[in-house]
Amino acid sequence: MKRILSAISAIVLLAACSTSVKPAGEVTDVQKLMSPDGVLEMTFQLTADGTPQYALNYDGQKVILPSNLGFELRGVLKAQKLIYNEDGTITKEDREPCNSFYDGFEVKSVETGTFDETWEPVWGEEAQIRNNYNELLVNLVQTSTEREMSIRFRLYNDGLGFRYEFPYQKNLSYFVIKDELTQFALAGDHTAWWIPGDYDTQEYNYVESRLSEISSKMEAAINPNDSQTPFSMNGVQTSLQMRTDKGLYINIHEAALIEYPCMHLDLDPETFTFTSHLTPDAQGWKGRMQTPCNTPWRTVQVAPSATAQLASRLILNLNEPCALEDTDWIKPVKYIGVWWEMISGKGSWAYTNDFASVQLGVTDYANATPNGTHSANNENVRRYIDFAAEHGFDQVLVEGWNEGWEDWANCNKDYVFDFVTPYPDFDIDALNKYARRKGVKLMMHHETSSSVRNYERHLDQALELMDKYGYNSIKSGYVGDILPIGEHHYSQSLINHYMYVVKKAAEHEVMLNGHEMVRPTGLCRTYPNLIGSESARGTEYQAFGGTMPHHVTILPFTRLNGGPMDYTPGIFVQDLASVTGGKNTSWVNATIANQLALYVTLYSPLQMAADLPEHYEQFMDAFQFIKDVDIDWIQSRYLLAEPGEYVVIARQGKKNGQWFCGGVTDDHKRSVDVPLQFLTPGKVYEATIYRDAPDAHYKDNPQAYIVEKRNVTFHDYLPVTMAPGGGFAISFEEVK
Repeated sequence: MKRILSAISAIVLLAACSTSVKPAGEVTDVQKLMSPDGVLEMTFQLTADGTPQYALNYDGQKVILPSNLGFELRGVLKAQKLIYNEDGTITKEDREPCNSFYDGFEVKSVETGTFDETWEPVWGEEAQIRNNYNELLVNLVQTSTEREMSIRFRLYNDGLGFRYEFPYQKNLSYFVIKDELTQFALAGDHTAWWIPGDYDTQEYNYVESRLSEISSKMEAAINPNDSQTPFSMNGVQTSLQMRTDKGLYINIHEAALIEYPCMHLDLDPETFTFTSHLTPDAQGWKGRMQTPCNTPWRTVQVAPSATAQLASRLILNLNEPCALEDTDWIKPVKYIGVWWEMISGKGSWAYTNDFASVQLGVTDYANATPNGTHSANNENVRRYIDFAAEHGFDQVLVEGWNEGWEDWANCNKDYVFDFVTPYPDFDIDALNKYARRKGVKLMMHHETSSSVRNYERHLDQALELMDKYGYNSIKSGYVGDILPIGEHHYSQSLINHYMYVVKKAAEHEVMLNGHEMVRPTGLCRTYPNLIGSESARGTEYQAFGGTMPHHVTILPFTRLNGGPMDYTPGIFVQDLASVTGGKNTSWVNATIANQLALYVTLYSPLQMAADLPEHYEQFMDAFQFIKDVDIDWIQSRYLLAEPGEYVVIARQGKKNGQWFCGGVTDDHKRSVDVPLQFLTPGKVYEATIYRDAPDAHYKDNPQAYIVEKRNVTFHDYLPVTMAPGGGFAISFEEVK
């Protein structure tokens, strides 16, 4: 574990028990909390009926208007009665109605403090991160029930985090949440970049609109998915990025999501107030708690510019320090994979077409007829291993290697995979030996088909198989509706499942890349073996009808706010009809230069070169950037950005201190002057520039690019023009 570098000051209780208990019905004294730089101000008070309420201002501008806090709880758990209905049915009903845990509070005590440290992540966008905040802890008691609840606020220079804490107490030991009623009352009809609120998927195109337009645009925004449960015409997901008319950037998200349902946001379009909306369980309840416990942090990031928003580390800072004693085995990974040919439709995951359904351990694969399209075969996998070894890639992902892919999806099948039995044409022992001789590791693929119980049933033996063959990383997947039926991808039980897998993997020194999991909330700080995840619309959707170019200019503000994404970039052949013999007519909406830029602009310590080896061999001069670019960084500089329009980022790699820069644009041609003040003054650098050709276009001419070199210094501004759906990538090497 990386050690804490400095702790300038620990939390100091400056005013413990500083506020006396107020009689019911009175408004308490306003508690104020300032950010360390004095720009952000948060206030807290109780309303006349004892409802907790907070507000947030930035340099005099209203960010969050007075907003209520609290919960509605289920009645006593053991108070159900049987109802004998006239139609002959028997149902259950709670004897006691749901009850308020949002009003009737008094302030028991108040504590304040400050904290300032610099910590070192195992991997990340920076080698060091400062964690500096002022804190307010308000301890409350609901007088009618004598139940206690605390609200802890932490105010940083870049935003606010707060959470509910429930101490051990006689009157509230076990409880069930009907609704969390946290409000975020915004000060205007801001511009927002949003995706539909959904209990099961985040794989949507982003919509840019005013808050007041969300409901009218919702139906068009909900595109089909193998598993989806949208819940409201005004419901959206976090991380929600907004911009005020005065140019203030606001983002609402959550941090440290553990043992609790994922939070969405439901908008009142009349008041522009969002209320938290938790993902329910199979019975419709939204959290089963045992004291002492706490919720995840609710976060409001505030920045005066888009680049400052990208530089925020609030989400990471609100997570606990690394829980692993030894992290030397956790290494960023650059990989290729037997993946795109199946995603595109060129090949298949399944070994045979003989069976309409299969039963593991019963179906006779030995005597089945190979379909001739199965991509995870020995010869093809060796081809990928050879390519990885020749070009310096760490690992090769192989999907479709294990029995069961003939009926894996959309069948509500419990016993779907065992994660240990290979198909007849995948010799796991021989292929591992072959890869090791070449200096390459294989990456294990664990598609669960969302059969959670089945995955947990087999996880120990699957990890033991990985131990046997030296696999050190997993790509997991959760495609389809969750089993047991009725649960959701983002309900409390699934949040617990994902963490169970992360911890189990850590016991075996295995890194995890989870697809279709819950969106990240900074837990990679605590468990850095959670090296990446998908959890948004990734490159695969370019093969499923395409994704609009502006998507990659929004992800750094939203999805990547909570942690890195396995976006799987690097597609050089955009016309999938040419790849699949006309079976798939999708088009990858990006130029080659745009695809190169993503290795810098979409941060991940897990970077895939996703296209086929033969496609890279056609464009080896462009492929050189993918080979050269680092995947772990000393520092990052956010140079130019506007969500939905363009992003330009520079990063300094840990490998040898080399700088790389990338920029992407939406579907508009755009010229930028890239400031090079991140370079060391007094030194000269050779910049290798990979840019769109003048006639490039993501639809008409995506493979038109230019590679050129020029010497630059700290003082220079580098002019670059990006084609529609285009971009650029630059590597800098010091001239000795």
